[in-house]
Amino acid sequence: MSFDFETLAVHAGVSPDPLTGAVMTPIYQTSTYAQASPGEHKGYEYSRTDNPTRTALQASLAALEGGEHALVFSSGLAATDAVLNLLDAGDHVLAGEDLYGGTYRLFSQVASKRGIEFAFISLNDCQTLKDRLKRNTRLLWFETPTNPMLNLIDIAATTKIAREHGILSVVDNTFMSPALQRPLDLGADIAMHSMTKFLNGHSDVVMGSLIMRSKETYERLKYLQNAIGAVPSPFDCFLVLRGLKTLALRMERHTGNATKLAQWLETHPKIHRVIYPGLTSDPYHALAKSQMSGFGGMLTVLVDGDLDQTKRFLSSLKVCTLAESLGGVETLIEHPAIMTHASVPAEIRQKIGIHDNLVRLSVGIESVKDLMEDIDQALASV
Repeated sequence: MSFDFETLAVHAGVSPDPLTGAVMTPIYQTSTYAQASPGEHKGYEYSRTDNPTRTALQASLAALEGGEHALVFSSGLAATDAVLNLLDAGDHVLAGEDLYGGTYRLFSQVASKRGIEFAFISLNDCQTLKDRLKRNTRLLWFETPTNPMLNLIDIAATTKIAREHGILSVVDNTFMSPALQRPLDLGADIAMHSMTKFLNGHSDVVMGSLIMRSKETYERLKYLQNAIGAVPSPFDCFLVLRGLKTLALRMERHTGNATKLAQWLETHPKIHRVIYPGLTSDPYHALAKSQMSGFGGMLTVLVDGDLDQTKRFLSSLKVCTLAESLGGVETLIEHPAIMTHASVPAEIRQKIGIHDNLVRLSVGIESVKDLMEDIDQALASV
């Protein structure tokens, strides 16, 4: 029997506890498990390797993304690093040029010292991707929408090229969540999430995940997860399981609020430009409609002012919270050049459009009227 996404979000991976009948998966706060004799156990031996609360979360994620297997990690960057550990020194990685600052830092400053070669390119043109492929290219990594410029990449077309050349493709689906976009259905090998964001949805957990269909890829990553040990706690897994149950509802409200806010900001005299794929004026609007079932809660704007005026605007907000991260029920706003993307060199920030007057919003589920009033009063200081 097949179920709609809303039903899967509530039920997938979760069944009543066989011992007590508890409806919610218990928090198995244990490090180890008793064995009847050496090597004879009930499927669990040590919680770095497996934990029942984590198992339930992974089953839920696999169902929501349309995958067969899922692994969760102690952070999104830990999940990213696990993928990089599939590579050998001398391998080549093609990555989108517009990436989360932490991903760029991991690639350029950490993994590159292991002898892995990285190239950061525009993926808006498939010919550019084909031209930059090398004989040692092993991995294609990209976000869509990108962070923070909200550029969209054609997942089906891009991953088709990777597949034709035997290259593993990973799509960071953090901004959309499987409620609005399913990269595996469009040809990606792995969907990656910073579960800190929309999947958990409450700004109280740091966690990452990888979802895939290939059993071989899963087994290789599972080995690395156990060998390296960057696993989340049972309590954090419990919190994300709880958060997933309202994912469909939250994403609907995030999208509705962001759409109304974007349309209003387009007419605001203190806003120079609004970037949101849900706007008919956005250059990616048609692609968004073709590969996404909603436009999401992320919104980027350029304030009509310089750095000092932009900082004054951000410091004047009362409802919107000036903070890094995204995807919580509360509206978060930040300055990428100073905050989330400070590790990206200034010349690259300028090239991809992260200017000093650029602001990123993660639109929450509050009253959109209150958000408009708050932003309007703060813009009055510009």
